[in-house]
Amino acid sequence: MAEPGVMMLSWEFPPRIIGGIAPHVNNLSRNLVRKGTRVHVVTCDYPGAPEYEEVEGIKVHRVDAYKFPTPDFATWVSMMNVNLSIKAAEIMKTHKDEIRLLHAHDWLVANASIGLKHMFRVPLIATMHSTEYGRRRGIHNDYQRMISSTEAWLTREAWRVICCSNYMASEVSNALSVPSNRIDMIPNGVNLQVFEGEYGREAFRAKFALPSEKLVLFVGRLVHEKGVGMLVDAIPRILQRVDAKFVIVGEGYLKEQLLARVEELGVTHKTFISGFLDTSTVKHLFRTADVCVVPSLYEPFGIVALEAMAAKSTLVTTGSGGLGEIVEHDKHGVVVYPSAESIAWGVTRVLVDPAYADRLRQAAYERVTSAYRWDNIASTTLEVYRRVTAEYVAGQWKPKQRNLVRPGGTSF
Repeated sequence: MAEPGVMMLSWEFPPRIIGGIAPHVNNLSRNLVRKGTRVHVVTCDYPGAPEYEEVEGIKVHRVDAYKFPTPDFATWVSMMNVNLSIKAAEIMKTHKDEIRLLHAHDWLVANASIGLKHMFRVPLIATMHSTEYGRRRGIHNDYQRMISSTEAWLTREAWRVICCSNYMASEVSNALSVPSNRIDMIPNGVNLQVFEGEYGREAFRAKFALPSEKLVLFVGRLVHEKGVGMLVDAIPRILQRVDAKFVIVGEGYLKEQLLARVEELGVTHKTFISGFLDTSTVKHLFRTADVCVVPSLYEPFGIVALEAMAAKSTLVTTGSGGLGEIVEHDKHGVVVYPSAESIAWGVTRVLVDPAYADRLRQAAYERVTSAYRWDNIASTTLEVYRRVTAEYVAGQWKPKQRNLVRPGGTSF
């Protein structure tokens, strides 16, 4: 029996990369295809990317992300969903015997996904990558309430809800009132192959740090919940013990504040806030760094931590949220408190003791290779697809077969 074909809806997919959803959908789709699943991804367009292409068997359909002026992000999301719905409905009609499931990734595609579910009476699965309640530490205004309500609507409409950590599963259950027996915990994964091969380490390293400097790396959105401000405040304390260069990769609303803070602390010459960098450069930075810092205040999973572990970069992290399920203190990395003082202590401990750092990075690599391979994650996801398909076939929600007759007696 053929595996159930699936349409995934996501507002980001490479080369459009905004956060962790794009690499998640990309890697999951590739590995599902390898297991015989037909996968269509409907996503937003990106300059230079074709409207349609096949990438390692994935059928990628890019839709006009709505370029007309809108008064706010919520309105843009609403209009973007209209365009996603139109394109996805065309694909569903054309491939009606192939696509047997819908898989939505987060609230940003909720409207389109739910509409398609009812239009074609196809079961919907939703992966919740985070919640507004968790990101904001509560719901404080109508805008946040709208997003949280949309998340709750999506989880109610979904046949199954997938979360990437036990922490996230608990949050979704409590914040969105989802019964725990409707949630499947399937972790994120990492593609180990991208961290293999030669890349001219010394020449690459020289672009970012002097030979005498240790390289301390942060990769992530420059927003409050990622804890990057605490890392910047820790820089002077670390420099008291170790000669280091701090490379901060990412974009976000805190960027200008961070640049000002670096200047205020007098560490401009020791800090490089790069903004967005291409995927290849980021992967090489993971492999080059002496320590990678993940100081998150809120982290549903922590894919950056997995990438650091896969690249054999020693990890210092707060262990917030899902990070605590990945990293055990003094075994796979150093777990610190969410403060500049504690982060400085953790980074310094790694940098002054190479043998300790080597032991951590080797144990972390062994953990990631055994527990977080995309091949295994795709297999677990496919089991959810099979289960939902079987329940759907056995149930009463399927569209009723109609034998309509045209005037004159011909059926259609």
